[in-house]
Amino acid sequence: MSTDDHELKELRYSLREFMAAKSPEEAVRKLMESDPHFDPEVWAQAADQLRLPALAIPEEYGGDGYGLVELGVVLEEMGRALFCAPFFATVLLAAQALLASGDGEACARHLPGIAAGRTTATLAVAEDNGSWDPAMVSTRAVPDGDGGWKLNGRKSFVIDGTTADLLLVVARTVAGPTLFAVDRNAPGVTAEPMETLDATRAMARLTLDAVPATPVGVDGAGGRVMAEVLDVAVVGLAAEQAGGARRCLEMSTEYARTRHQFGRPIGSFQAVKHKCADMLVQVELAEASAREAALLAAGEDFPVAAAVAHASCSRAYMVVAMENIQVHGGIGFTWEHPAHLYFRRAKSAQLLFGGPAVYHERLLDRLGI
Repeated sequence: MSTDDHELKELRYSLREFMAAKSPEEAVRKLMESDPHFDPEVWAQAADQLRLPALAIPEEYGGDGYGLVELGVVLEEMGRALFCAPFFATVLLAAQALLASGDGEACARHLPGIAAGRTTATLAVAEDNGSWDPAMVSTRAVPDGDGGWKLNGRKSFVIDGTTADLLLVVARTVAGPTLFAVDRNAPGVTAEPMETLDATRAMARLTLDAVPATPVGVDGAGGRVMAEVLDVAVVGLAAEQAGGARRCLEMSTEYARTRHQFGRPIGSFQAVKHKCADMLVQVELAEASAREAALLAAGEDFPVAAAVAHASCSRAYMVVAMENIQVHGGIGFTWEHPAHLYFRRAKSAQLLFGGPAVYHERLLDRLGI
């Protein structure tokens, strides 16, 4: 299903109103210190009133059947507001992994609950080294003798891993990396919160001790599934980064107009003008690359466009978040000012799927170099 420009503008307007009401800075700071790191009532409203979890899930599974273009609008607005919710893990990682697996039974079992907002989910791939490469997975899956499987190992940097109802875990079988579904309350699952740079995105370390699991998709197909999931996930992340970068630019220009020094707005000084102009270039580049990649989602050029968006948006957000602190001067370095919250998100997002070395290698791989 496609959406015209007017409908996209309406979607953005509705989301911005919702974020202004439900995710102001005070709410973000409160949730950073709370457990869980999101407000279940706000999540329920996002599902019931805006149907955000259902947006990109096929209609046959209770969703609305939209795609990455619409998801991009949602994620830009969420990134702009630092919205604390299990949306990224549930919709961009877990739901996409289920769809990429091609397992109709698993999709029918889990996606309707996700679309309705009743089920939150996450994808556990990385281990202590932080790599999202399925070839680096050491978590083991072995048959239990009764037709089922047991998982043993440890996963790190699992987004919303302490609260997700459904865990999709990549583990190694004799055939290779394979996707498994695990109930959060299954015996042998231990989830511990990780202390990370960005407190607005909760992460966890999972310990799996002979955990009963159900295979999702074809045994040994985890590499193919993860390639598809990562292409979608990095485009979603790029949109989120673009939204955060746009908000940093707005904060800087607002401050440059209202902060006076030597009897003049600091925005009238050439050094500050140049910083804001450079920030604008980075923001426009980020938005253009993220939106173009979303538009190409169904085409053969999508993997390359996704890798380009990931690289350009990661860099742009970091540059703009750092310059935002510089424009604000001394106050920008304080805990009380929100500039550091965006800087922390920018840095954590840059490293989420492996960091610059990995995403540049991924771009070269997608280009066939």
